[in-house]
Amino acid sequence: MSNGVLVAGIGNVFQTDDAFGVEVANRLSERPLPRGARVEDFGIRGVHLAYELLGGYDGLVIVDALAMGEPPGTLAIMEPELDGTSASGDDVLEVVDAHTMNPDVVLGTLRHLGGSVERIFIIGCQPANLQDGMGLSPAVAAAVDDAAEICRQLVSELLAPREKGAYP
Repeated sequence: MSNGVLVAGIGNVFQTDDAFGVEVANRLSERPLPRGARVEDFGIRGVHLAYELLGGYDGLVIVDALAMGEPPGTLAIMEPELDGTSASGDDVLEVVDAHTMNPDVVLGTLRHLGGSVERIFIIGCQPANLQDGMGLSPAVAAAVDDAAEICRQLVSELLAPREKGAYP
C-alpha cells in the first residue's frame, strides 16, 4: 500500500539558515497540495522521518539547507542514486546526533531498517549562515517561495503515474 508522496522539510530552526527546509514545509502547508501528497516539518527528527517512510511512499521530496559551495540562496535539485549506497558509510551511526542529520543519514537509516522509496528528490539551498540564531538570512529567505514552487512541480511529477493508473 502506498501513501503517495511525502514532502519533508528538515533542519534546525535554532541555527539560522539550517531552518530552510522547515520554512519551505511551513510555506507549503499554507496551500493544499494535490491529493496523494503530504507535507511535514520533520525538523531534526531524522529517525522519525525514516520510520515514517517505512509506511510506504511512491515518492519523497526532501528540502534542506545544503552546503554546495555556491552563492547563498542558490537552489539545487538532486535525484540521488537508489543503489543502496550513500556518501557516508557511517550514516546510520550519525543519526544518533541530530545536529548531523542530513539526507544521506535519513536515507541510510531507511535502508538499514529495510525500507525504500521508489523516487527521491532533494531540494537543497546554499546557506549563508549556520550559526546559532533564529530567522533565515535575506538570501535564503528569498529562495523559500521558489523552493516551494519546485516542490509543487516535483510532487505533480511524482504523482503523475498514480493519476494515470500506474499505481494502485
